[in-house]
Amino acid sequence: MKHATTIRLLKGTVGNPLTRTLLRGLSTFCDKCGKNRVEVSVELYTGQREGACLACTAGARLIARVLAKGAEAFGLSEEEMQEKFTDPYWARGLASTVRGIAQFGVTKPFTPGAPFQVVWDITYRCNLRCQHCYATAGEVGKDELSTEEALRAIDLLARAGVTVLAFSGGEPLVRPDIFQLTRHAAERGMYVAVATNGTLITREKAARMKENGVEFVQISLDGLDAETHDAFRGVEGAFDRTVEGIKNSVAEGFFVEVSTTVTRHNYRQIPEIIDFSERLGADWFMAYNLVPTGRGRDIVAHDLSPEEREDMLHMLWRELKADRNINVLSTAPQFARVALQQEGKGDCTTVPTHFYNPTLAGQLVDLAEFIGGCGAGRFYLAMRANGDLQPCVFFPLKVGNIRDGDLERVWQNSRVLQELRNKDLPERCGDCHYRYYCGGCRARAYGYTGNYLAPDPGCINNREVYHRLTCHVQQPVQATGSRPG
Repeated sequence: MKHATTIRLLKGTVGNPLTRTLLRGLSTFCDKCGKNRVEVSVELYTGQREGACLACTAGARLIARVLAKGAEAFGLSEEEMQEKFTDPYWARGLASTVRGIAQFGVTKPFTPGAPFQVVWDITYRCNLRCQHCYATAGEVGKDELSTEEALRAIDLLARAGVTVLAFSGGEPLVRPDIFQLTRHAAERGMYVAVATNGTLITREKAARMKENGVEFVQISLDGLDAETHDAFRGVEGAFDRTVEGIKNSVAEGFFVEVSTTVTRHNYRQIPEIIDFSERLGADWFMAYNLVPTGRGRDIVAHDLSPEEREDMLHMLWRELKADRNINVLSTAPQFARVALQQEGKGDCTTVPTHFYNPTLAGQLVDLAEFIGGCGAGRFYLAMRANGDLQPCVFFPLKVGNIRDGDLERVWQNSRVLQELRNKDLPERCGDCHYRYYCGGCRARAYGYTGNYLAPDPGCINNREVYHRLTCHVQQPVQATGSRPG
């Protein structure tokens, strides 16, 4: 038989019109089993569930055939496939993948049947006053969902099939009912994360977080020393308390990510911040783009130029490839392009995506075009404190509201989300060879121009766009420290 590529095999089997029609018939919520029928069928397939209603049990037979073809495409045995997805979160993600194929097909890039992750700014109250805050946190009296509304929102997210729910802000730990909400999200089957400035995480608070379902903690560290970090965060003493929060989170056994918003004030410190994060015991280091939204609009002159960002991404690639105990990631989608240009498509390569660095061997490298690129409105959504839904936290464009109970309708039918998923549409970025691996940061395009289909001014290939947009902005003096490049 003629050898087929992984993608062609998936399109011809799992993604063919008949199978998709049958799968769409399963993509409904089962009141008897309490979950989407696809998710129930996956649980039956992986042995996580022993019984189900007749309709879900019948659907499981179709799912078993679909997943067998998927296992064949990825060179796995059925036993390996079942073992891989016995983890409940992987199983939930697999169910969303199957639903995505039913709803959208085997598209490039791929869109799941529900957001893999929702980042929820649960409050805009905050104990710090960060210069770059996209949420303009610290303001009191902004519209927030009540506890009852928040619990209902969690139920709707779980019903839609969301895999990861990340509580952010503001500072989520200042909300009095935060642990009631994290516990409810965990009980509803979602992987629970908290994005925090870390200053409030005492050993006692870390233990309460663990007891109430939190598994992943992201803590922001924007400098290697108190002078840099505290100046950026607006409160003296924040650095010491943040470092203590990281230590306490590691000691409690959370998966810990240290994140840094990279600007001209700190980008020369990034290698040392990675080393420091590794010594503290963090699992991941994430380099965030500065996006001119919220208070970030006031410090747009501190943003890296395309040349500086390219320099930084090459440095991050070297740090990622180094023999160390911390994984290095970036929200800059250009990281994948840099990796491919540096390493190329060999027999085995690491291809950074927006929030993950998969190692893809052989023909599976082709999958990078399906899972890479900006994930806004495709792999994740953001939710504001008042329930407004938007493509990502840095992208203040309302596409719906959770209070209306329309998350699934928004996910499937929003014109904005459909355009964000089409990597051929953006100006200049849509003509780039790397558009499916990258496609540019749509939030930065929106923040700089008001048009999410404009070129991402942060890319080296769009450097003239950036310099034209910022020619009137006075550039700050760069901070001292070790140079990334």
